[in-house]
Amino acid sequence: MLRKTDFYIDGAWVAPGAPNDCEVINPADEQAFATISLGAEADVDRAVAAARRAFPAWAETPHGERIALIEKLAEIYKRRMGEMAETISKEMGAPIKLATQAQAAAGYGHIKAFLRDLKSFEFEHPLYPDQPEEHIAHEPIGVCGLITPWNWPMNQVTLKVIPALGVGCTVVLKPSEIAPLNAMLFAEMIDEAGFPAGVFNLVNGDGPTVGAALSSHPEVDMMSFTGSTRAGVAVQKAAADTVKRVTLELGGKGPNLIFADTDVAKAVKRGALHCFNNSGQSCNAPTRMLVERSVYDDAVGVAIETATACKVGDPAEDGNHIGPLSSAAQFEKVQNLIQVGIDEGARLGAGGIGRPEGFNRGYFVRPTVFADVNNDMTIMREEIFGPVLSIMPFDSEEQAVEIANDTPYGLTSYLQTDDVERMRRVSKKLRAGMVQMNGAQRAGGSPFGGYKMSGNGREGGRWGIEDYLEVKAISGWK
Repeated sequence: MLRKTDFYIDGAWVAPGAPNDCEVINPADEQAFATISLGAEADVDRAVAAARRAFPAWAETPHGERIALIEKLAEIYKRRMGEMAETISKEMGAPIKLATQAQAAAGYGHIKAFLRDLKSFEFEHPLYPDQPEEHIAHEPIGVCGLITPWNWPMNQVTLKVIPALGVGCTVVLKPSEIAPLNAMLFAEMIDEAGFPAGVFNLVNGDGPTVGAALSSHPEVDMMSFTGSTRAGVAVQKAAADTVKRVTLELGGKGPNLIFADTDVAKAVKRGALHCFNNSGQSCNAPTRMLVERSVYDDAVGVAIETATACKVGDPAEDGNHIGPLSSAAQFEKVQNLIQVGIDEGARLGAGGIGRPEGFNRGYFVRPTVFADVNNDMTIMREEIFGPVLSIMPFDSEEQAVEIANDTPYGLTSYLQTDDVERMRRVSKKLRAGMVQMNGAQRAGGSPFGGYKMSGNGREGGRWGIEDYLEVKAISGWK
């Protein structure tokens, strides 16, 4: 079994202050294949102290030198991308094709996109062209605590680490203990690239111990967290006493509005497959499908056909199938919520509780479709984080928008219509940080984040860079 029990602190791999082994489980066979160590408050103190010592020199390092190191990191990442994909696939269950083309590739894509935006970012400028004596300077905020999830691990690691390092901050990263090995591989890349000691630090651990110690630490200037809304609330509360900046990318319950004036079959199939992608473990998944009543029955039929045809398989095998959920706890949560949907009266069109046919182990879930759902049902209110699609009809544009916005979340909304005026009108009424229409993909550098209980702050592009900067106004500048 692989043993990776050290932490990366102050430019070296070091043993934890006290041994506390934790097994990493392959969700496809429920077997442990690696051992890490869970850190304690003392390990956090050590990492934060290293980051604090490194901050002044790193903040004053010429911007071009920081850029050159990130470019070196990009080269190393690209060379080791296959290794990264295999690691992600094994520890969180993403099929190897998805792990290669989306999971690992997202990390490389974010590094390259941030390099573009960092090179063009204006760190100093006059307040207005006609007021040069009022000078605005954007300066690194300091030591940043970063907590990343297991579902899109390298996507989130790079969305936080790269802009933070790029502007001159130093960081302490706590990846998910469920899928930590990809972050440790990333730390190896950081080390190989030659970043100064203490600029990047990694401590494994759980949320109640390491996460809480980071969030409440008086020498941490900022916390950036991605994960569940429940855990995000805990981070914000722990950070409150030290009045540090907190950015949160939390849960979602994305509505997908399908109007009769579009290619309904195509829109439904696309939406269902998006919901099932990554085994439903995406905060921006379109899990609430709202369909105009005149085409509702046809839409339900297409969704059921899509779910029935969606293959579930071994993540080590090539193909377009979906893999297992990431953990036993996630498997039990999804099973319980599917049963709640049945008990509350939703019509089960496909899937249901239990593993798919042919599986007697592994955290595999049947792609599931519920129809005739209403917006008061649990499966329409709670983030399931599994391959579960809920469908309900609407009678008017106004009702569709009302249902879509009737949620505590506001991350991503989806809209399918061929009416250009409706596209513009409805997209502006949807209370979400992102709206994707008619299958359009998000552009690189577009801000990612949400309204309401989906969090605050934005990741990606110049918005993601600004999160790690303080703004200083200097009057009387010459």
